[in-house]
Amino acid sequence: MTSPPRRLPRTTTTPPADLTALTAAELVAGYRSGAFTPVDATRDVLAAIEAYDRRVNAFVLVDAERALADAERSAQRYADGRPLGPGDGVPVSIKDMFLTEGWPTRRGTALIDPAGPWTEDAPPVARLREAGAVLLGKTTTPEFGWKGVTDSPTFGATGNPWHPYLTAGGSSGGAAAAVRLGLGPWSIGTDGGGSVRIPASFTGTVGLKPTYGLVPIYPPSPFGTLSHAGPITRTVADAAGLLDLIARPDPRDWSALPSPAGSYLDGLEDGVAGLRIAYSANLGHVENDPEVDRLVLAAVEVLAGQGAEVAEVDPGFDDPVAAFSVLWFAGAAKVVEGYGPAALDRIDPGLRRGVEYGSGLTAADYLDATAVRMRLGSELGRFHQRYDLLVTPTLPIPAFELGRDAPEGWPSDAWTSWTPYTYPFNLTQQPALSVPCGFTADGRPVGLQIVGPRHADALVLRAGRAYERATDWADQWPVVLESKGS
Repeated sequence: MTSPPRRLPRTTTTPPADLTALTAAELVAGYRSGAFTPVDATRDVLAAIEAYDRRVNAFVLVDAERALADAERSAQRYADGRPLGPGDGVPVSIKDMFLTEGWPTRRGTALIDPAGPWTEDAPPVARLREAGAVLLGKTTTPEFGWKGVTDSPTFGATGNPWHPYLTAGGSSGGAAAAVRLGLGPWSIGTDGGGSVRIPASFTGTVGLKPTYGLVPIYPPSPFGTLSHAGPITRTVADAAGLLDLIARPDPRDWSALPSPAGSYLDGLEDGVAGLRIAYSANLGHVENDPEVDRLVLAAVEVLAGQGAEVAEVDPGFDDPVAAFSVLWFAGAAKVVEGYGPAALDRIDPGLRRGVEYGSGLTAADYLDATAVRMRLGSELGRFHQRYDLLVTPTLPIPAFELGRDAPEGWPSDAWTSWTPYTYPFNLTQQPALSVPCGFTADGRPVGLQIVGPRHADALVLRAGRAYERATDWADQWPVVLESKGS
């Protein structure tokens, strides 16, 4: 049911032989030592984008001139001994859902006029610019980030770095594909139902949906408080470092949380010994691909081998997909409504069906769904009094064929039908991290999801780092990198 169109290569034997193989932390260490400069790193990344992006369609906009100007200013700061901090000179891509001064924010749709003017940065973009990061460009998203794969009538489909004939997932698929190919070590995405974690699982990257409000959002998402912003990186340490920069209040977001007291890198290496971890193989109602079951169980055994107290237990809630769909598609209907009745004929047909469903909902439907959400949040809050963390598969399946909303032969085309582990934690606003936990026999990545109680982002990252440290999945590189420029 989920078989790809052909047998897939798995990995290269060596990483790229240039600066694109380095993490953000390694780049900054090199800048500080004088081994290389931000200009060197940016040139390597831009060359890699030129060579590989045509294979996967990760970017909708690349501004090489502006990126090199950012890099030159950063290099001068390092030469003067005045770097702005741990983000100075790090190449980063921005999902095309975030406002970015000077660049169009198209949100994956033809409904938005690229002419602008584009005079404002969204909060995470503003924090990155203040930190001296090198902004490369905007990454691909489906229209308004509405679904779990990345394709749109306007910008096409984003392929998987491990095999371009497979989907990268979505809606932050462009961001994940870019990171996994070394097209910048940092990217930021949005996650309203799994949109950071889904592509992280499919591409073998690290994706964090933080506690709601930790990373401010502006303008407000039409999907309301389901929508989070978070990092996509190759390693957990890079995710923690990026979160340090973007998890800062912004006066434009009325629901933003206060700044964290310390760094998310503090205590990151403390391990999982003594933590009470609940392992749920299927949340009590999901059927997984057998290879997903095998790989996730092996990952849980790694955590137990590091001293975690692991118990196999389901959190005990029913699938909240009906409530999630009400909240999600009410938001979709509202955003498309603003472009007039003719907009329905210009958007993704699947989005149109969702908008038509959302337009028929009532205030009572919305309040009923909100009540389900509140009950679920209370249930998970009580659950985490007994268990520090919950681990599950990130997804029940590995990546499927590009250009489809669901695997061939799947019983439903709804993206929520194959993402049952992600959207519940948007409803509850808990931090949830996807880390790579291996490959299927034919070379498709699989993700392990680590969920914590609200505000336990540091603990979630710590557990992810403990698992990552005991494995080598972050060190694997797609074979596509061996065929530069093809």
